[in-house]
Amino acid sequence: MIPSLADVRPPPLLLRPVLGLWLVLLVMVLGLISLLFNFGAWLLHFVVTDDRGATLGRAGIAYGYRLYWVLARASGLMRIDASALDALNEDPRGLIIAANHPCMADALLIGARLPRSVCIMKASLLNNVFLGAGAKLARYIANDSPLQMIRAAVEALHGGAHLILFPEGTRTEPGQRGPNPFRPGITLIAHRAKAPIQTVIIETESPYLAKGWPIWRLPPIPIRYRLRLGERFEPEADHEALLGRLESYFRQELAA
Repeated sequence: MIPSLADVRPPPLLLRPVLGLWLVLLVMVLGLISLLFNFGAWLLHFVVTDDRGATLGRAGIAYGYRLYWVLARASGLMRIDASALDALNEDPRGLIIAANHPCMADALLIGARLPRSVCIMKASLLNNVFLGAGAKLARYIANDSPLQMIRAAVEALHGGAHLILFPEGTRTEPGQRGPNPFRPGITLIAHRAKAPIQTVIIETESPYLAKGWPIWRLPPIPIRYRLRLGERFEPEADHEALLGRLESYFRQELAA
């Protein structure tokens, strides 16, 4: 559970300027990595096929984010343990990755370990200078048309992708025990693609990048994230019933 923002204690007063500067530098590094990769992705659009571009784009995004997390850990501001996800790369089949959603960094944490990952994103972000070219190269999926989104997700899974989904649809409220109500779609995609759903539990006590926390605001240090593999759910024809069991599972895990 993310603590309530009212209960968060900031770092000691004397350390705040130094730690705050480190945080600003980290955010700037992430922006620089994104800009450089997206420029390279824009160039690759002219010289590679769609399939080759998707492979390169997904791997490039993963290793770019992994570099960022290495730098974040080296700075001393963050403690991250996401190595449990590496085991998923040994299976060449398509797989849905379902995770809880405590903060804005969740997709970056998961995607850094899975070089075949695909995300569903807002259509407007495909024109973002920090994200657009890379997302198009990796064939990320826009959410503007539900029917087209489901078809594209099924196609990606048939091609062996790791489809990252957050069934809550939005970040969990700070201080809230358990996830938000799950939105339909994830189990329908699983049924149509005949792809299993691998749950990932993101554990953190940090409020950083949770709802209501600006990217520049310094949280308690170090920021800790731990990602672990949970239960795997096979697809079912009764996808609505499966959605209910999936939500119950996350509520039990997060309450524990």
